[in-house]
Amino acid sequence: MIPAHYQFDTFHGKRIHLGVTGSIAAYKALDLTRAFLHLHLQVGATLTASAQKFVTELSFSALGAEPLYSGMFASGANFDHLEPSVADAFIIAPATANILAKMAHGLADDLLSCQILAFPGPVLVAPAMNPRMWNAPATRHNWAILGERGVIRIEPDCGNVACGDTGQGRLAPMDEIFVRTLAALSPQDLRGKKIMLTLGPTREYFDKARFWSNPSTGTMGAAIAVAATLRGAEVTAITGPVDIRLPSMINKIPVITARDMFQAASDIFPSQDIGCFTAAVADYRPPACPAGKYKKNGQPLSLSFESNPDILATLSRSKKTGQQTIGFAAEAQDLERNAALKLDKKNLDLIIANPIDESGSGFASATNRVVVMDRHGRKESWPQLPKTEIAWRIWDWISMNTP
Repeated sequence: MIPAHYQFDTFHGKRIHLGVTGSIAAYKALDLTRAFLHLHLQVGATLTASAQKFVTELSFSALGAEPLYSGMFASGANFDHLEPSVADAFIIAPATANILAKMAHGLADDLLSCQILAFPGPVLVAPAMNPRMWNAPATRHNWAILGERGVIRIEPDCGNVACGDTGQGRLAPMDEIFVRTLAALSPQDLRGKKIMLTLGPTREYFDKARFWSNPSTGTMGAAIAVAATLRGAEVTAITGPVDIRLPSMINKIPVITARDMFQAASDIFPSQDIGCFTAAVADYRPPACPAGKYKKNGQPLSLSFESNPDILATLSRSKKTGQQTIGFAAEAQDLERNAALKLDKKNLDLIIANPIDESGSGFASATNRVVVMDRHGRKESWPQLPKTEIAWRIWDWISMNTP
């Protein structure tokens, strides 16, 4: 299952060619094909003779993959073995030890190896094999050669494999292969940028069982983090207590409280180019319970809240020349006015404000409606859009308005 915050509808017309080799994980290439087609990508596929022992051309055709190749001398073949060169990316998933060896040493003894050798664009490879084969010196050497040549390598996962062995050799998770492929198709206008991002809520415990928080799921922040990663940035995400997946390319730092998040962000931000503060940080915290847990005694419970550090304002006011800060404002009234005040008061370069009292906007929603303002007086109102679309547009704004 590919998370919704990985699915960016910005790749219409892009073409992927998928190479499928003879691993028992070959059936997973069908799921990958379906996921790419869902984003309106064009997907073609080449199946080796061994792959066809596990999956068939008909299976890919039924999903809508086209063109399909099954052999150099298959019935009706037009011998145009270089046809996939018009694709924007070529991914071999699953890749056997055999195809890794062919790629490393330039062998071209079947249709797929010919196509890979001739392909001029980005090549990705996701191996799947027995752990002992993966760890064999020859395979490790071939893997290193492919890395030196610029092949985008997606390490296999660890766990149980089909033959009953345990170790590294399982095909990487589908969402990891998916997002790495999208990165190969994306503009690299953020390459070289270091971006720190906060996302999710914070929890402020007032006894061992209870906390003060908010309904943030971290979806907006996660979409922004993934979009920046696809576009080449080195992203560090400081995540509050949320259950949301992020690609392995993103450095993740989990925290719980506002003070934890403040400390982590203070340590990281000085080395970053951009700080993007999407987290719904609790402004106040209750005092800790001296007894560990409050007990019901029939009397009202009264707590006196203390202020938490203002992460956004503190770090934004400390930024050095060339650093940028992006803030978010979740508002229940006077959206534009409050956003403009926050932009100025907290020394931001860009602010994205959204209403939390509208259906389809705000916490736990797949969509959002936002007003975007920057320090130069530019302002836009974006209609209700998927959060992935908003995330992509935010980085478009940054790329177009950053020297």
